[in-house]
Order: sequence, then structure tokens, then C-alpha cells
Amino acid sequence: MSMTDFLDAEDITKAVGAFTAVDSFDHKKFFQMVGLKKKSPDDVKKVFHILDKDESGFIEEEELGSILKAFSPDARDLSAKEIKTLLAAGDKDGDDRIGVDEFSALVAES
Repeated sequence: MSMTDFLDAEDITKAVGAFTAVDSFDHKKFFQMVGLKKKSPDDVKKVFHILDKDESGFIEEEELGSILKAFSPDARDLSAKEIKTLLAAGDKDGDDRIGVDEFSALVAES
């Protein structure tokens, strides 16, 4: 499974390109730009499973760092500041990782 199974390749390219500068990543704008906000809850969960590289059922800090690369291999890694901001926005139960329900809520809030 790849992101282009669920999202338009052109939307992905534009969204990744909009956040090339370090510390510019805004998850709300990004999720809107790639079209994830408009997807069904089932599709959002499928995207979560692509982002959950180690298949632990959670997106941990290391996986958050490479979130843009999951959408486009040539994208940059997130900075430590961006990771912290994204984790704080998505981690509702304080376990330092984002579960599928937390990810779905994060996308819905975008």
C-alpha cells in the first residue's frame, strides 16, 4: 500500500513542497493539502497503518520524524521542534505516541 492509493499524487507533491523549510510544518494545513481531511474514516486509518512503519499500532516519535517521507521519499525529516509539536497535538492520553484513534481525531481537527 502506498499513499497514492488513497491520495492524489499532485496534492502530495504540493503539500510536501509547501513545508520544505525547517520548522515550517503545520499538520493541520498539511492534512488539508494532501486531501486526508476529506477522506473516509476507513481511509484515514489505512494511512495511519502506512505511517506506523514498525506495525506497533502506534506512531512513535521516530516515525513522526519521517512522516513527510512516508508521503514522498524525497521529503525532509521533521525537526525536533516539529516532532514535539505534532506529538503534543496528537497524543491525547500522554503515552508519548499516537494511536489510530488519536490520529483519526488529529486529522478530523485539521
